Amino acid sequence: MPSMTIKNIPEDLYQRLKSSAVANHRSLNGELLRILEERLCPKKLTAEEWIFRARKLREGVPAGKVSTEEISSAIEEGRPLSLAIRT
Repeated sequence: MPSMTIKNIPEDLYQRLKSSAVANHRSLNGELLRILEERLCPKKLTAEEWIFRARKLREGVPAGKVSTEEISSAIEEGRPLSLAIRT
């Protein structure tokens, strides 16, 4: 298997990688490989996984905060939905 050396890693980035490795019970090398695989070889989601994620996101929007009219208006105007959310 090929190997590589990474030089000039910023201290804060190294510490974050180290903390992540400890939290996930992995070596630095194992954690870095997991991160690279996750970023460079993303898993294709099934329809069920997309639906699950959409439902989780929807749970984060408080009921009654955004009306159907506000959503439609934001879509028609081409603006991000966050601009239409009432506070």
